[in-house]
Amino acid sequence: MNHENRISELTQEQTEFKRDIGVFGGVSIIGGIMIGSGIFYLGSYVLERTGMNSGLALICWIIAGLISLFGGLCYAELGTAMPKAGGRVIYLNEAFHPVVGFTAGFTDWLIGGPGSIAAVSIALMNVLQSFFDVSAFGVKAGAIVLIVALTVYNLFGVKAASMVQSLSMVAKLVPVIIVMLAALFVGSVSPDLSLESANTYAEANDTSILAMVAMAVVASLWAYEGWTNLNTVAEEIKNPKRNLPLALIIGIGGVTVLYTLFNFAIMKVLPHDEIVSMINNEDLYLGTAVAKKVLGSAGAIVVSAGMVLAMFGTANGMVLAQPRMYYAMAEEGHFFKSFAKLHPKYKVPTV
Repeated sequence: MNHENRISELTQEQTEFKRDIGVFGGVSIIGGIMIGSGIFYLGSYVLERTGMNSGLALICWIIAGLISLFGGLCYAELGTAMPKAGGRVIYLNEAFHPVVGFTAGFTDWLIGGPGSIAAVSIALMNVLQSFFDVSAFGVKAGAIVLIVALTVYNLFGVKAASMVQSLSMVAKLVPVIIVMLAALFVGSVSPDLSLESANTYAEANDTSILAMVAMAVVASLWAYEGWTNLNTVAEEIKNPKRNLPLALIIGIGGVTVLYTLFNFAIMKVLPHDEIVSMINNEDLYLGTAVAKKVLGSAGAIVVSAGMVLAMFGTANGMVLAQPRMYYAMAEEGHFFKSFAKLHPKYKVPTV
């Protein structure tokens, strides 16, 4: 295939896939993968790396959100120019060389994809273990059953998978928003958002504010990870030239607002000294502590429900998105041909 034909194929919107994902479905894939259990504890790492300065920690959450949004805008441009399944595999092929795209896709197939899905599934079962008497073997068996069930369900078409993703995202947001709004309205602490203590910390530790921000943003970026997965299913998005960038902007922008407000809500409930004491004692689940304070004994149940739903959405989102990269490698002719086959009825890669 010559270069002109190759570019023409990548830019046209005709496809064998079913374009069943709308804007909300796209937002659900992004939010479903991005918003995980980390919302309840990653704030501790950000605070720790900013010298326990509340104002600087919130700035870092916003900076990480803006970095993710800028990345999302770049992906929106790539996705509208080349609305094909495979995401970064396609982009790396075109920008550099097919070897680079294949290396990224093969690494994800061998380690990154299954490793991430397994880790999230085990973590989900560990949360349930605190409510049910389940052995270590039971946790692993439950995780395997979950992965197999999600995989089988996703074989019945992207419309069904997208619907579950949308429902799970809404369901996971309910407990998170309940905790956040309760904390914002009930919390009586007035957090000190000045940067004075950060300057003092920087001088005492022979560092700089910029270095502290850089380290803290790395921690907060982990919470934003996952937005790249939407482009993997670009070939299944309705009107991708409009809906793909819209879903990326709404999804990443909304998560940025949620993360910033949630961490501010924590500071509204827990006095700064208590936060510092918890982190120093390696009790990192600040969100859980807030839920227990504002909701009483029901707080732990609300948080656990939120964590389970969040991880379920993350697992389903990865099971939905990742096979499209392997499809793209096979379609390029660099991977097993069977991976490029779509189900004759449901039009999803099944191998």
